[in-house]
Amino acid sequence: MSDAPAEQDPHLLRRLLRAKDRMDAASHEDWPVHRLASVSGVSEAHFARSFKQAFGLPPHRYLLTRRIERATALLRDTELSITEIAFVTGWSSLGTFGRTFRDITGENPGAVRTRARAENQGLDRVPACVLRAAHRPDLNIAVLEKRRREAAGTNDTGDNKEVP
Repeated sequence: MSDAPAEQDPHLLRRLLRAKDRMDAASHEDWPVHRLASVSGVSEAHFARSFKQAFGLPPHRYLLTRRIERATALLRDTELSITEIAFVTGWSSLGTFGRTFRDITGENPGAVRTRARAENQGLDRVPACVLRAAHRPDLNIAVLEKRRREAAGTNDTGDNKEVP
């Protein structure tokens, strides 16, 4: 089976896009695979496999990128507290938000806010979609695997295996 999304059934791709659009519109909500599969009208296993093939990331990792992207924008553009941002973007714990944010971006939320505001000179003329894309985190490996590699002192990305 090829990893090329163009080889997937167009009807399936539309169904996958429906689930992806729902995640984008409500990234603060919980999106377990069974819920996404029901939105797409396919089995859980087929959904998970097809989503990764079509979009290059497993559904959970895609959702994490959206949450971090939104949190970064809120840190940069609002006066909301970091706690409020954590809950607004879908985390149920400030500690989990802070740890996951740091694992993905390499910085804690407060440092990102400070740096983003310092760099914000003239960015008000840049379209918001361009800013979001420029700050979108790259989650080519699972967060837990990234933590393990950092703890072991290695930065090798290996073969992008999923961590259970």
